[in-house]
Amino acid sequence: MVQHQKSYKNSVIGSTELIQVAGIKKVPAKVDTGADTSAIWASNIDMEKDGTLVFCLFGPKSPFYTGEVLKTSDYLVRNVRSSHGDVQIRYRVKLPVVINGEAFSTTFTLANRTRNHFPVLIGRHTLEGKFLVDVSRSCVERPAAKKSVRLNQELREDPYEFHQKYLKNQEKKA
Repeated sequence: MVQHQKSYKNSVIGSTELIQVAGIKKVPAKVDTGADTSAIWASNIDMEKDGTLVFCLFGPKSPFYTGEVLKTSDYLVRNVRSSHGDVQIRYRVKLPVVINGEAFSTTFTLANRTRNHFPVLIGRHTLEGKFLVDVSRSCVERPAAKKSVRLNQELREDPYEFHQKYLKNQEKKA
């Protein structure tokens, strides 16, 4: 078997990066080698009668929201399966990005990422041939999971009751 060596232009990035997307600088992005495609938080997604896709990047509560309305007739759709197994139909658009000093255009699915810590997810198709990912490096601090903190506090207070309340119920559902 012949292995082809790829040249990585700007080589190594971390598991989180500050990127520029569509001219908006210092946007926190999660680098996810388990995801095929990249996703970006979009709001006010609509379709004009002539088939033009209309949307805003991010949401009004995001510090990155500018209110600028983007329009494109160059889009596709894709079925996307979430990590929870849910399937959604999402629009796919090309947007300009700068990651680790390298400027290029890449495809993003438009998604409601209101509940996600990172408004942008960078997937394998964006990374391939451009970057290696060093998961020990991170440009953006990840917030602590509040629910896990509460659960671990419950566990420390009464391990037996915790087991009865949470884990025993999971066994019955399986």
